[in-house]
Parts: sequence; structure tokens; C-alpha cells
Amino acid sequence: MLKEFKEFAMRGNVIDLAIGVVIGAAFGKIVTSFVNDILMPPIGLLLGKVKFTDLYIVLRGSVPEGTALEVAKTMEGVITWNYGAFLSTIIDFILIAFAIFLLVKAINNMKRQPAPAAPAPATTKECIFCHSTVHIKATRCPNCTSQL
Repeated sequence: MLKEFKEFAMRGNVIDLAIGVVIGAAFGKIVTSFVNDILMPPIGLLLGKVKFTDLYIVLRGSVPEGTALEVAKTMEGVITWNYGAFLSTIIDFILIAFAIFLLVKAINNMKRQPAPAAPAPATTKECIFCHSTVHIKATRCPNCTSQL
């Protein structure tokens, strides 16, 4: 059983899958940082200094207006609906999907074989009588002197 497990774990596709998961997780962190730290602050600034992760609706309890989400979460009896975090996650997903699309497209372009070149125009033809090769513009075969 141990030998079978070793064979299973050492297969190329299992190792490739593990590498893909690890790289995907690291890539996800990069995109999350890009969305939260690079993309969202300017968008929030354009929308009136709004920080997307602080967008929430109080479902139960009361919170003073302008209270940050982290503070509201610590208040006793307050339940919040954190739609800003959801918006950030959606934008994160869209960016990851777009980056993967671009990566797959680039890989497919590298794999694509160039179109075969058009064949060169014929410069010879075959004599129908003696089957020897004759120049395409010839009107008489040089070997058997037949009219072409």
C-alpha cells in the first residue's frame, strides 16, 4: 500500500497539480494586494474618499455614523452586512480570471504552429508520352519531340 501511494504521489500530474495550487495561492495573494492596496484606494478617492472594505449596513444594533467596520464588529449586539468586502472580492476574482485568461492566451499563441507556406508555383510538367520532366513553357518534349 505504501508503494502504491508513493507511485500515486510521484506521478507527474499530481506534482503538477500541487505546484499549480501553490502558485495559484501566491498569485491570489498578489492580486488581492493589488486590488486592496493599489486599485481600491484611487477608486474610493474618486467616489468621495470611500474605503470599500468599510462599506457595511447595520442589520441589528446601533452604530454611530462614520464608524469603521472593524470598530462596529467589536460592538456588542451589532450585526453588520459587509457588502464592501464582497465588492472587493468580486473585483479580485475578475482580475484573477482576466490575468489567467491573458496567460492562457499567451501560452496558446506560443504553441500555435505557423501556417504552412504556400507551395511554390510549378516550373516543370510531365510529358504525357514519355513521362520525362519538361519545362512548364515548353511546347515540345526535348526527349521524345512530341507536341505538348
